[in-house]
Amino acid sequence: MIIAEFGLRNAEWEMKTENGIVVDMDIQKIPLEQIDLLDETFSVNYFPDLQKLRSSIQETGLIQPVLLRKKPGGYQIICGFRRISVTKALGRLEVESRVFEGKEMDEFRLFSLSLHENLTTRGFNAVEKAVALDKLIHRFQIHRAVVINTFLPFFSLEPNEKILSTFLSLAQMEDEIKTYVLKEEVSRGNIRRLSALSPDDRMALLSLISPLKLGENRLRELLTLLEETSRRSHSTVKEIAAQAEFQAVLSQKELTPSQKTERIKKVLTDLRYPKLSQLEKAFEKKRKDLDLPFNISLHHPPFFEGKGLKIEFQFETIEEYQIILSALSVLPEKEAFKQMIQKD
Repeated sequence: MIIAEFGLRNAEWEMKTENGIVVDMDIQKIPLEQIDLLDETFSVNYFPDLQKLRSSIQETGLIQPVLLRKKPGGYQIICGFRRISVTKALGRLEVESRVFEGKEMDEFRLFSLSLHENLTTRGFNAVEKAVALDKLIHRFQIHRAVVINTFLPFFSLEPNEKILSTFLSLAQMEDEIKTYVLKEEVSRGNIRRLSALSPDDRMALLSLISPLKLGENRLRELLTLLEETSRRSHSTVKEIAAQAEFQAVLSQKELTPSQKTERIKKVLTDLRYPKLSQLEKAFEKKRKDLDLPFNISLHHPPFFEGKGLKIEFQFETIEEYQIILSALSVLPEKEAFKQMIQKD
C-alpha cells in the first residue's frame, strides 16, 4: 500500500491506495440509470480510443471498479467515464463501483483523486492535460503557483508559466483544432501560434492545412507565412485562406499531400513577398524564352540580391557537350539574355 499526496493550498491530503487506486472501500453494483451521465465535473476525457477497453470489458468484465459520489437522486461520476460508457454500450444495466458519500470529500480532492487514478491506469494525452489544468484554474480556483509547482510536474510538464499558458490556451480552442493537435502531434510552439489566432481564423486555417499532412517544420513555416502575410496585407487569416489559388491547389486530386504543401507554400510566399514574386515570374519568362536544352539550368542570385547569373549543365557524351556549347554560344544574341545581364 502507498500513499497518494496532492498539494492543496498549503495543505496535504492522503488517500490509501494501491498503485494509485482506492482500495479501502466496499464494491457495490450501481444501476446505470441512477448515474448522471451528463455530469462531467470530474471528466478530462478527450478523443478516447475505447476499442481496447471495450474488448477487455467484453471478455473479462470490469477489472477496476469506477468511483462514484452519492448525490440526491442518484450518483455522480468521479472516475470511470470511459468504463461506464463502454458498459452502457454493451447493454449492461449496472456497474461495479466504489461510492463516496456526498459530503465525504470536497470536489477538488475528488478531482485530484480522479487525476491520480487515471494517470496510474492510462495516462493523459495533450488535450486532456489542457482540460485538467483549465479545470484546476477556473473551476476549482487553485492558485496558478500551486498548479505550476504541483500539477505541471504531475503531468510530466516543466513547471513554468509559459507551459501553463500554452495548455490553458489549448483548452479554450475549438474541438476540431484540439483533434488536429492530437492527431498531428502539434508542438507547443505551434500551439502557441494557433492560440494567437481568432476562432474564425483557426477554423479557416484548419480547412487549409488538414488535407496536407504537414510535418512540424512545414506547419511552422505555413503558420509563420500566414501570420506575416496577414500583418502585411491587413487581412485576416480567414480572408487569406479563402483565396481561389488555395482552393485550386486543394482540389487537384492528382497531387500528393506533399505536392499540395509545396504549392500552398509557393502561393503564400508570393503573397508574403509580392515584389520577389514578380521578379521570379519575370525571370522565369525570360528563361523560357531562351529555350535552353533540358540539361542546362540558369539561376539568379538568392532573393535577387547581388549581381550575376549562374549556369549549370551536365552531360555524358561528347555530342551532348557540343550541343551544350552550341546553345551557350548563341545566348548573347538573344534579347531575353541581354535583359538578364543588363538588369539594374
